Amino acid sequence: MSVVEIVALVAAGGVGAGARYLMDGAVMRGRRRAFPLGILVVNALGSFLLGLLTGIPQLAPAWLTILGVGLLGGFTTFSAVAVESVLLGQNGRREWAWMNLLATVGVCVVAAAIGFTIGGLFPR
Repeated sequence: MSVVEIVALVAAGGVGAGARYLMDGAVMRGRRRAFPLGILVVNALGSFLLGLLTGIPQLAPAWLTILGVGLLGGFTTFSAVAVESVLLGQNGRREWAWMNLLATVGVCVVAAAIGFTIGGLFPR
């Protein structure tokens, strides 16, 4: 990667992290101590978009890296899922902890598959 592409990668990661913070906050507003739906929505959307980008046959590798690793890597987060699941378990909400883990894996894999399928519809 060129220096310009690396700078774009880093900037995209920052934009993605900021977008995650804003989207999670918007979904969770007024839902203190509720199921962590905000991060599930973020991860599902990010999985769909990464699947879509990966499925587009003519997308240049540098753009896939900048948008996939940078933007969507900054946007999505597995560490928040892990920590929120541990905290739910510690707070006696073990069912929610398991639901958070299983829903994240299931929903995100399906979202990525749908995105990849749609991306594959783009002309070659």
